[in-house]
Amino acid sequence: MSNQKYRQVHLDFHTSEFIPDVARQFDKHEFAKTLKESYVDSITCFARCHHGWLYYPSESRPDLIHPQLQNKNLLLEQIEACHEQGIKVPIYTTVQWDGYIARKHPEWLSVDCEGNYLTTQEVPEPHFYYTICLNSDYRQYFKEHLVDMIQVIGEGKIDGFFFDILFEVDCHCNHCIKQMKARGYDVKQKGERMKYATVMLNEFKKEITTILHQQVPDAGVFYNGSHIGPKIKASLDDYTHLEIESLPSGGWGYDHFPSTVRYARKLGKDIIGMTGKFHTYWGDFHSLKNRAALEFECFHMFASGAGISIGDQLHPNGQLSTGSYKLIGSVFEKVAKMEPYCKEAVNLSEIAVLTPEEQMVEEGIVPSLIGTVRMLQELTYQFDIIDSKMDFNDYRLIILPDHIKYQKELEEKLKLYQKNGGKIIASYRSLAKEKKEEISLLGVKWYGDSPYDREFVLPNEQIGKQLYKEEYVMYSKGSFIKATQADVLMETVKPYFNREGKTFCSHQHAPSSKEMGHPAVTKLGNVIYFSHPIFHLYRQKAPMWCKHMLQDAIETLLDEKLIRHKGPSSLIVTMQRNHHQNIDAIHLLHFITEKKSVDLYTIEDRIPLYNVMINVWVDDKKACNVTSISTGDEIPFTQEGSYIQIKLDKLDGHEMCVIEYRNEV
Repeated sequence: MSNQKYRQVHLDFHTSEFIPDVARQFDKHEFAKTLKESYVDSITCFARCHHGWLYYPSESRPDLIHPQLQNKNLLLEQIEACHEQGIKVPIYTTVQWDGYIARKHPEWLSVDCEGNYLTTQEVPEPHFYYTICLNSDYRQYFKEHLVDMIQVIGEGKIDGFFFDILFEVDCHCNHCIKQMKARGYDVKQKGERMKYATVMLNEFKKEITTILHQQVPDAGVFYNGSHIGPKIKASLDDYTHLEIESLPSGGWGYDHFPSTVRYARKLGKDIIGMTGKFHTYWGDFHSLKNRAALEFECFHMFASGAGISIGDQLHPNGQLSTGSYKLIGSVFEKVAKMEPYCKEAVNLSEIAVLTPEEQMVEEGIVPSLIGTVRMLQELTYQFDIIDSKMDFNDYRLIILPDHIKYQKELEEKLKLYQKNGGKIIASYRSLAKEKKEEISLLGVKWYGDSPYDREFVLPNEQIGKQLYKEEYVMYSKGSFIKATQADVLMETVKPYFNREGKTFCSHQHAPSSKEMGHPAVTKLGNVIYFSHPIFHLYRQKAPMWCKHMLQDAIETLLDEKLIRHKGPSSLIVTMQRNHHQNIDAIHLLHFITEKKSVDLYTIEDRIPLYNVMINVWVDDKKACNVTSISTGDEIPFTQEGSYIQIKLDKLDGHEMCVIEYRNEV
């Protein structure tokens, strides 16, 4: 993140041609002054919008300049005024949504097998969401648009480009079918068509980045597809940085960002998180997000190792909203105080979670991964999300949540990791091959799914230490296993019967029959296995006993823990290390998400915590000072052995504590 701006605004300007006097009230000096006073250090401004209109004096397509635009130099003046204030201005242009193109060149649109135009948004007309095919003649149109922007704006004035809307779609147009057949893809299989869609999209990125490297070699480049996952690795060299679009109130929810950033930050690129100032989704004019919600979303980005981008939309008249920038400024002012300590810092992690997304055909965060993130976050473990090609040796423990498919290469890599002292937790179908085969790493024989839709687990003094010693229901079908080499740490208990045919009892499942079943938790050396999909279960129903079971398993395998506290599970704590300054930064966030409406979750209030005690594992380092960045005051602490204990009298939403260490002689 060292070369990246931390306090960014993404300024939408999708503006209908039926709105008059566009940008009539734009004042470039007032525009830049408002941004500067709001601590903004970068703002993405528009060259072209989803309606298809241009906001700069195009030389190749002057007919596409917005017909109501009163200031044809709008983008040029935005860049000039911001640069005078030291504010960067990446340039926005749309790629696969364009209302003008959809009307004038329907032959360039992606179509399904019946010839219907494809849209990924499922929004009734009117809209601009029909997806343009990058295999059509549109590709040349886009390259000409790109060259036009560079020539008109000038190479020396371009900070970067934000290319929006790049999606893999199941296109059946003549261009795609022809290319698929020529390259040997089976056009009758959706999986094959989607493989080609990925290849074609990556080829497009490569071509565009090559043009940019030739004409504006220092410009930033990002291609936005609304998610960052393992698929991006094939085209990663064509990005200068990564931006995680994740508006919690706009469809992504509060689980998307933490489940994405913990993977994205391992890809070796600067990371920016992106939320919005809107109460809901993009284009929500005249709405403001609750301040507590925006604080949490932005400070969570920062605490996770990402810069911050807040989405806004400029009013058609060209004036920024006063309220929006007072709100944005109130957040960015605090971020500016934290920057000097975190600019070269990295997040510390003791655990890695292997992502199931790596093995998926289509991108997306699966429930088991969200459940894993929630549990580990609530248990205050520091962790990354990785794929099977990344280095396992950076972590003391690796978790395989529920659905990590068997691969010989992965099995061998895990065995070597385990042989060298690494710890492993796996669950449900992870590493399973065929029925009745032994999973040697786990020391169990796998027979497929349990015959019972819902069975029970019986806590003991190894797993479920904090639970009552009676049965707890597992809401999803588990795996039926037998321990071959592993020790059994917890047993299942059978129900009387499944709810099927003539057998049922009460409103849901039958109760415990008190008859022991197959193992629920096993241990072979430093490998623990759960036969139930505990991570998916936690995502679906959040049974606290699953979290207690996981906690006991982790504590069985790991002695030290980077962060300990006795606060509520809603307290999020992360740890960042700045080797250059010999400091650690501890971020504490306490905000409560609420579902006050049918449509979305939000955060309205900051609920303070008092007398918060946290213990930080520092190994053999000797702390000399702990400082609150929000107040500038020193915080009392004590150090015993490898842990220092810090006490916060009050935590009001967010705090960052900086631990300074004595320099080694």
